[in-house]
Formats: sequence, structure tokens, C-alpha cells
Amino acid sequence: MITSLNFSILVFIFSYFETIPVGKISTPLGDIWISLDNRTPNHRESFIELAQAGYWDSLTFNRVIPNFVAQGGCPDTPAGFTDPEYLLDPEFHPELTHVYGALGAGRDDNPGKRSARCQFYIVQNPQGIHRLDGDYTVFGHVIKGMDIVDQVVNVARNQADEPETPITLKIEIIYLNEIEYSNLINQPKK
Repeated sequence: MITSLNFSILVFIFSYFETIPVGKISTPLGDIWISLDNRTPNHRESFIELAQAGYWDSLTFNRVIPNFVAQGGCPDTPAGFTDPEYLLDPEFHPELTHVYGALGAGRDDNPGKRSARCQFYIVQNPQGIHRLDGDYTVFGHVIKGMDIVDQVVNVARNQADEPETPITLKIEIIYLNEIEYSNLINQPKK
């Protein structure tokens, strides 16, 4: 017979062992923690796959624009946007919009609005960039480290919006249980 106490214990145990994949972007300026949305399963799994393969670990934030985005991954080259292995069909969701801290997938002007899975950006404009909604897939959100993103977009940059001093990336996937996840997002800033 399952009592309410036993049920509560089972729920606690289940939540302790069920894990949530969280992206951790390490930069010379600090760490950025990303939640990956289940409503965009292909973009989510692609990000996890590329992070686990170490794809971005030799790359940088290659485009930084204050009040717009911090963009990382492959540079703006035709190869990054034409290789079928690195293209994903859009996964637009009305509740996933370009708000401050949104994680989106870069793309070129292809008519199918397919994402270049090797490139991502983080919205840094506090009012959001809603003109991009429905054109670029949002597949996650910064849960900790927007102060780091704010620093990234405000570094000295050249006319192509590339940082004068490269901001390197190391991206890994950390699996957290619900208690660890809650502790991460509720930690005070250092």
C-alpha cells in the first residue's frame, strides 16, 4: 500500500536520479549556463552532440554586438551554412521568443529557415529582439551568467564585430538532478 509519505519519498528519489542536461559555456570572462528546451528536440540534441564531441572547444565568440547578440561557433562562412550535415529544419514555438538571454541557432537567408547547427547566439538586448521570432529557432535560455554575456558583447571589437582579443569557448554538457539544477539557478552571483 502506497501512502502519501511513501509517494513523496518516491517522487524525491525519482527527481534526484532524473537528470537534466545543461550547457556550460566556459570563457576567459566566466561561465554561462544554458537550459536546453525540450520543445525543440532536434536543436537540443544537436547542441548536446556537438558539445560532447568538443566541436566548439577550438572556436570563439566570433560576432559580438551590444544590445543585440553574442554569437559563437563557426564563423560566417558558406561552409557553415551549406553542409547538409550541419543544417536543421526550424523548430519554431510560440512561447520560445527572442527575449533577453534566449539561445538561438544561426542561419543564412535560406528560404527554408534551416539552422546552421554549428552556430548559436545569445540575445543580449534587455528588450529582446522580437523581429527575429519565427525566423530563427530559439532552443534554450541562459539560466546563469548573463553578466558574462554582457561583458562579452562589450569587449573591444573590429568593424566586422569580431572581438579584438578572441573570446574562446569550451562547451560541455553537465547532467544535473532537479535539486542541483534548482541550486544552480538560485545561487547568488559571486
